[in-house]
Amino acid sequence: MKLKNLLPILFALILVISGSIYCEAQSAKSKDGFVSLFNGKNLDGWYLKIKSNDAELAKKVYAIEDGMVHVFNDDFPDTITLKTGENATHGLFYTNKKYSKFILRFEYKWGSKIANNFHQYQYDAGCYYHVFDDKIWPMGIEYQVRYNHIAKKNHTGDFWAAGVTFQWYAGEDSLTFLAPKDGGVPQPIKTDEHLAKVTTNFNALNNQWNQCEVIVMGNEYAIHKLNDEIVNMATDLSVSEGIIGFQSETAEIFYRNIQIKEFDKNIPIEEFLNK
Repeated sequence: MKLKNLLPILFALILVISGSIYCEAQSAKSKDGFVSLFNGKNLDGWYLKIKSNDAELAKKVYAIEDGMVHVFNDDFPDTITLKTGENATHGLFYTNKKYSKFILRFEYKWGSKIANNFHQYQYDAGCYYHVFDDKIWPMGIEYQVRYNHIAKKNHTGDFWAAGVTFQWYAGEDSLTFLAPKDGGVPQPIKTDEHLAKVTTNFNALNNQWNQCEVIVMGNEYAIHKLNDEIVNMATDLSVSEGIIGFQSETAEIFYRNIQIKEFDKNIPIEEFLNK
């Protein structure tokens, strides 16, 4: 066949291939602008880091099963190095990419296995964002995922400020978050723990999923939501971007439906607080 006769066929093939690539890209993004960070099959786009620096152990800690990341699956015993001080499986799986202005959504539920320093922190894991040092433990801001089964108290949605600072709000005599519109006032700047508001809107050891949402606009503000309820908020962050990571710590946990929506410019906080 002559070249001039092949040109229309080649042009048609290019259009088909280009269209296929475009459709795949569009299908990766949902109608509301969210993109899946975890494809449910492997950890492409992520890297693993645990305290022991054992790459093969890290792959076992973050097993991929049925579209979920299963931390401490059936390859592990019911109790894992409890009270040993070793904590070799402490770690996170991190995004390769940095993020600044976004809404991050994910779901989690607890399993039954317990590990490491469970006696101190009970059911404990978490999601870090704006991470600027990926050591174990990292420097950044944590959306705490934790349940104290002894006190039957939720800690999911707490802030943990590791090497960062921000403005946080609470009642004048309270250690828990209180929104400014409800009378919350700025508190003295500190690092470490900032407790979320008290709520009964969570699933603990009932094999049910929790829906979590982190709304962050650079260094302007961060909002923590749990099952569609705002449970914590901070403004004037000392860090504006970083990678995102999900923890393995003291208990078996499942993560799924990890999605993100990025923004080119900051969205006023009122748009989220008034919904």
